[in-house]
Amino acid sequence: MLPGLKAGFTLDARLEADSEQLMWLGLCELRVMNDRRWPWLVLVPQRPGAEEIHDMTPLDQAMLTFETNMVAQALKKVSGCTKINTGALGNIVRQLHIHIVARSEGDPGWPGPVWGYGLREPYQPSDLRRFAETIRAAL
Repeated sequence: MLPGLKAGFTLDARLEADSEQLMWLGLCELRVMNDRRWPWLVLVPQRPGAEEIHDMTPLDQAMLTFETNMVAQALKKVSGCTKINTGALGNIVRQLHIHIVARSEGDPGWPGPVWGYGLREPYQPSDLRRFAETIRAAL
């Protein structure tokens, strides 16, 4: 079994296709959304069947809050953004995952949401590695 992989847990195929693994935290796998228009991270709690935050135990909920805040602070520091958007929608991908997106005035789609705005612009592999290393260092 791979480090950090929880028994019975499978990552949703859409999350796997749209993002790249960055690192494992205590509860969550941290992923980078592969869209260079916004610095965008995704936390995926490694809990089989979890679709909502309230599906998790109180201890897991507290850990998710801690990891979300830690990642949001690192992303804000690295990006110098105006605002951090945090959301757990799940309307399309039901598996519980938390989006943490750095937003700044004048970015694509500002001040609207990132979802459904234009076409995804994937990172160049070297740019994705550089962004991932910057986030790792900030954490």
